[in-house]
Amino acid sequence: MTATSRTPVRDYLAFRWLALVAVGGAVGTALRMAVSAIVPSEGPFPISVIVVNLSGAFILGWLLEALALRGQDTIARRGIRLGVGTGVLGGYTTYSAFAVASDGLIDTDNLAVGLVIALPTVIVGVVLASLGAATARTLQRTGQGR
Repeated sequence: MTATSRTPVRDYLAFRWLALVAVGGAVGTALRMAVSAIVPSEGPFPISVIVVNLSGAFILGWLLEALALRGQDTIARRGIRLGVGTGVLGGYTTYSAFAVASDGLIDTDNLAVGLVIALPTVIVGVVLASLGAATARTLQRTGQGR
């Protein structure tokens, strides 16, 4: 390898994309904290974590489907996908906190409560992501998704 040749940086590792994801993650984390302040948790149920994860699943399903329906992954679409999808929604949703809360309930002999939170939340999250995608397709067909 000569002094003038370099190993090309993979596109997804380019500084602009990493910076976009980082800034988006900070915004998403702030949004999650705002929801946590507005939606209090009751008893052992981490309600704000569940609200954040389920709304995030729906929004992410909608966003990714809406972008895919618009065609090729252009620079602008990639920026939205990485900045909003990976960054904002990645910082907003908090499946790690969800996992810790569920595990904590299970470890403290609240197996039933832990499972009542964990299983339906994951299943409903998948359903809401699918509904988000279906919403994007419906809006695209009716011309409102433009």
